[in-house]
Amino acid sequence: MKIAVCDDDSQELERISSFIDTYKRESKVPLICKTFQSATELISSMGSGDYDILLLDILMPGINGMQAAHEIRAFDAGVKIVFLTSSPEFAVESYAVKAYDYILKPVSKDKLFSILDAVMAEEQKSLEGLTVKTQLGMARILFSRLAFVEIMNKKLYFHLADGGVQEVTASLAAFEEELLARAEFVKVHRSYIVNLWQVGELGSKELITHAGKTVPISRLLYGKVREAYMKHLFLEKGVE
Repeated sequence: MKIAVCDDDSQELERISSFIDTYKRESKVPLICKTFQSATELISSMGSGDYDILLLDILMPGINGMQAAHEIRAFDAGVKIVFLTSSPEFAVESYAVKAYDYILKPVSKDKLFSILDAVMAEEQKSLEGLTVKTQLGMARILFSRLAFVEIMNKKLYFHLADGGVQEVTASLAAFEEELLARAEFVKVHRSYIVNLWQVGELGSKELITHAGKTVPISRLLYGKVREAYMKHLFLEKGVE
């Protein structure tokens, strides 16, 4: 797990780094941590996918943490941003940059460890998936990369987030129970199961995935699909 810490207060930076070293030693998790004392320094050295977690102080001279987060989101949608702040007043604004969490300063070891534990658990969960038999052999399909499943002419098609497709000779029922046991999957039609994380737009008769694929919605199932989608939107925005 790769972590970047950005704070203009050198003492706080040293304090957080010490906590991360302790977490690494106690949890025996491989961690790489880099520190920065200005947002400009961080942004100029950062590329997409460089870090898993960004601990970002909000109140800094020059470019503040919130401004930096907006710039970072323009080229890295995946990094988990955790704001460091002396006041919780920024919590609402943090939703705009899809912040993962915030920590009140001075940073406590317990709060930081709790966030690191949660991220590690999510990383493990993101590796969960299905093993299917295709025409070419066995294939592993991660739930996080599965956009939707389609049954057509007795063939099952697993449509992936990157636009790829895995074809399997099986029934939808063979995988339906396992998929629908997960909160992110919903049956939208007798022939389709969709991953809500991959839905970009919901219409009255169809939905469109982030990859631009159109999936029909059954009239009978529309109410349940819309309800599940709205709950998912609140979850994605961090509202309970």
